[in-house]
Amino acid sequence: MRVTGLLAGATLLTAAACGTGAEGSAASGGSGGGAPEIAAAFYPLQWLAERVGGSDAAVTGLTKPGVEPHDLELSPQTVAELEQTSLVVYIKGVQPAVDEAVEQHAADRGFDAATAVTTIPAGEGHGHEEEAGGHGDEHGVSYDPHLWLDPSRFATVATRLGEKLAAADPAHAQGYKDRAAQTAADLTALDKELAEGLANCASDAMVTSHEAFGYLADRYKLHQIGISVDPDTEPSPARLAEVSEVAKREKVTTIFTETLVSPKVAEVLAQEVGATTAVLDPIESRPATGDYLSAMRQNLTTLKAALSCS
Repeated sequence: MRVTGLLAGATLLTAAACGTGAEGSAASGGSGGGAPEIAAAFYPLQWLAERVGGSDAAVTGLTKPGVEPHDLELSPQTVAELEQTSLVVYIKGVQPAVDEAVEQHAADRGFDAATAVTTIPAGEGHGHEEEAGGHGDEHGVSYDPHLWLDPSRFATVATRLGEKLAAADPAHAQGYKDRAAQTAADLTALDKELAEGLANCASDAMVTSHEAFGYLADRYKLHQIGISVDPDTEPSPARLAEVSEVAKREKVTTIFTETLVSPKVAEVLAQEVGATTAVLDPIESRPATGDYLSAMRQNLTTLKAALSCS
């Protein structure tokens, strides 16, 4: 999707296929006592900022629950208020509206989480180079931006965020560092659970609605086969035929649908290849119950059943 441009804090427009909305103004929620105000672009970053910021910071999410993050529009008020925000936590390439707003209004206060880790190329290991390259172009970056689906990388982001908040608010520096260390430890424990749970599987083939799970596949030695390269792009008949052929050859028993994206194409493909469907959550929005950690553990349960892991 494309952003039409930001003119002196005027409206940012993106093509919205699944709905739009900002969760709150970027500078809202301050305590009035000088607590740093953090704007988090979408749910996993909001979860991380709340964990690391604790009671010493006020965190606002820019994306409402249930909104596909790629479709976010920012109001002129929210864009203007980013200039008053202490830190904007985002991942360049996920939300064009946020990327442009940070560049023009908070360039010195933006923390792009992708700069804290080693990224993987868009389309890495997906098995169809031409369409995967288009995915990178669509997001405006050459790498896959869905890095939060690898807890080991996300732990590194937590540590870096703690360092940035400690520098911005020295009076509470130790609190930020301690909470960042605890969050990183929790994510490291989650990484170990996933690694152990996915170590011995009858199949390594994940057929997914769209290519959001590259980091998970990369980390745990799985093979992602995305039906679409992004959530708003309909797969071509040739691509559907290709995925169908691979699914049959790999004896895939489950086609993964996901939250926030219509399951219709995946359901048709599942019927064609004689498979069932199951939800694999890319955790782009707040889960209906629980949090990031519980959603990742549910993904592990789903994958173990679908891939026949022992």
